[in-house]
Amino acid sequence: MRKRDNSLTTDQKALAVNLDKYKYGSIVEIGAGQEVARRFFSVGAAAGTIAKTMSAYDMAVSDAIYGHVDRYVSRARMLQMLDKEFSQVVDRLSDVRPKNTTFFAYAATVTARSFKQKNECHGWVGLRLQLHPAAPPSDVILHVRMMDNDNAQQSEALGILGVNLIHGAFNYFQTPEWIVEALGDGLGSDRIEVDLIHFSGPYFEEVENRLMNLHLIRSWLTRAVVFNPAGEVVVPGELFYRKPVMVMRGSFKPVTLVNVDMMGAGLAQFSQVAAVDEPDIVSLAEITMSSLSSGDNVDGADFLARIDLLASQGYTVLISVFAVFFHQRAYLRRYTQKPIGIVLSVRDFDFLFDEKYYEGLEGGILEAFGKLFPDNTHVYVYPSRPRHASEMTTLDNVEVPPRLRHLLAHLKACELLLPVAPRDETHLHIDVGEVLAGLRRGRGDWESDVPEGVAKRIVDGRLLGFDTE
Repeated sequence: MRKRDNSLTTDQKALAVNLDKYKYGSIVEIGAGQEVARRFFSVGAAAGTIAKTMSAYDMAVSDAIYGHVDRYVSRARMLQMLDKEFSQVVDRLSDVRPKNTTFFAYAATVTARSFKQKNECHGWVGLRLQLHPAAPPSDVILHVRMMDNDNAQQSEALGILGVNLIHGAFNYFQTPEWIVEALGDGLGSDRIEVDLIHFSGPYFEEVENRLMNLHLIRSWLTRAVVFNPAGEVVVPGELFYRKPVMVMRGSFKPVTLVNVDMMGAGLAQFSQVAAVDEPDIVSLAEITMSSLSSGDNVDGADFLARIDLLASQGYTVLISVFAVFFHQRAYLRRYTQKPIGIVLSVRDFDFLFDEKYYEGLEGGILEAFGKLFPDNTHVYVYPSRPRHASEMTTLDNVEVPPRLRHLLAHLKACELLLPVAPRDETHLHIDVGEVLAGLRRGRGDWESDVPEGVAKRIVDGRLLGFDTE
C-alpha cells in the first residue's frame, strides 16, 4: 500500500506549487495577516502562481467586495469570498493563460488573538480549485481553532495550514485521506485544531464526509467531531454555545430501548435539578474511538451505521478520544457554562470508580473527580436489573471497592452523583452485547429490545453484521 510522502517542509510545498506553471489563483485572508500568501512569496517564483492577494479588513470594504453578511467569521462569508475570487480569476484569465491551467482560490476569515480580546480564536478556511483544466471546481472547507497564545504564532500556524491545504488538494485529490493527514504537517496537535472538514464538487462526489471527519480524529487534528440528527458534521462552538448538555456514553451497537429510556429519564431529572428548559438541552450520544477501533483499523460501515441509527432517534452524536469523563467535561466547557449532565448506567459504574484509569494523575481518582465536578456538572446514575437478577442495582446499593466507599458517600451527599428513576422498568434487562449477538444470527427476539425504526433499518440495510452467523 502506498504511503504519503510527509517529508516535505512547508517551504518545499510552497515552492513545488510555485514551480508548477499551470496552477494559478488568488489568495485572500482576513483576520490574521497574509501568512499563506507570504509563504508562497518568500520561497520565490510566486509570480507564476499567484494572480492576486488581498486582505479586506474593514467591514464596509469587505461588504462592498463580497456583499453583506451577518457574521464576518463564518462559513457564509468564506463562501462569498470563494465565489467572488474564483469566478474573477477564471473570467479574467482563462483566455490569456495556457489552456491546461488549473485555477484556484483560497479564502480564510478568522478571529485571531489580539491585545483587545481573549475570546475563542477560530475561523473558516476554504479552497476552490479545478482538478483538471477547464473542469468545474471542487471545494475543501475547514473550520479551525487556533490554540497558540499570541497573534504571531497563530498567524504562522494558519500560514502553514494554508500551504498544506493547497499543496495537498492539488497533489492528493485522488486520496482525500491524505489531504486530511497533510493538514497537520509542520504543526503540532497543540497549535491548530480542525474540527470540521467538508469536500464537495464534481471530483469529490464519492467522498463520504463523515468518514473524512472521523479521519480528523485519527490524524490527531481534533479530539472530537459532532454530527447533528441530520447526520451532518457541525461546529461544536456553534452547537453548544450557551446550551445545557446531557451526555450519554455507549457503544450504541445498536442503540437500544434502555438507552432511550436512560436518556429520557436523565433529561427529565436534569431539567428539574438544573433549572433549565428541556427543549434547550442538547442531547448528546458519545461514542469513543476505542469502541470504534479494532487495533489501528476503524470499520467505516459500522461507524456510519451507528451514526445513522442514533440520528434516526433524534440524537446529536459526539465521536471522541476521551477515555475519562473529565476530559469530556473539559471539552464541553470550552463552549458553554450552562449545566452539564452525564447519564451513566450503574452497569458501567466500575469505569467511573476504577482507579487504573487515573494512574497518570498525580492526585489519582481524587484529582479526577475534582476535575469532573468543579462547577455545575452532575452524573445521573441509571439503575439496572440483569435478565435473571431478582434485585435492581441502583446508586444506593451499587458496590465499589471498600477503600472508595467513603468517596462514593461524599459524592452522593454533595448531590454530585444523583440516582435516576427509570421511566419503564421493563427495559432494565436489556444488554447491548446480547442484542448484537442476536441480530448477527438474523431476525429474532432482539428486535423487541430496540426502537421499532432501528430494527427495521438494521434488517433492511443488513447493518452491524445482521444475519452473518
